[in-house]
Amino acid sequence: MTRGLFGALREPAAFAKPDDAGTARSGESFALSSGAARLPLYPDAEATVKTNLRTIEAGGRAPLVAIGEFTEKQWDDINAARRGLLLHEIESREIVFTGRHLYTSRAKDGYTIDDIWMQIEAALSSASVVFANPKMTALESTTGRPDGYGNTVRDRAIFECTQRKPRAELFSVIPKGDSQKPITKKAHQR
Repeated sequence: MTRGLFGALREPAAFAKPDDAGTARSGESFALSSGAARLPLYPDAEATVKTNLRTIEAGGRAPLVAIGEFTEKQWDDINAARRGLLLHEIESREIVFTGRHLYTSRAKDGYTIDDIWMQIEAALSSASVVFANPKMTALESTTGRPDGYGNTVRDRAIFECTQRKPRAELFSVIPKGDSQKPITKKAHQR
């Protein structure tokens, strides 16, 4: 079970069906389960992502880079959900990445670049659930992952689908369920 748009519990593979006109009712979310194979990240995706994150960590500006592609099933599911919400479809399967928002958000919680990479890998699994509402399009892991800080988390990848059109940009990854954040754990160890 995960929390939906307004905090209500929902099954990860639930699908909020559109009304007869094919549109989602106000405030509804769509979640569709994806295929069985891993998301095809490019062979150099880990090195490319970590290089961008280190550049940002050092105060530099990271370039926009391609890191992988949605599987055909994920792409179809994302576009079906977005159509149902009356949003434009993602025209390309390719996923791009810069990392500034992601690094800033996770670093302030005390996560390392290696932690961020594990979050990305888990969230971009093809077993992840497509989750979309009028304000976000995401993939969320359906299995818990021990995060190394005493939590079992489900990582959610958030995509920005307008700025880099026709491609989706991996904007952020959120480790859902990380009640014990690294920065909090470090403070308690003193």
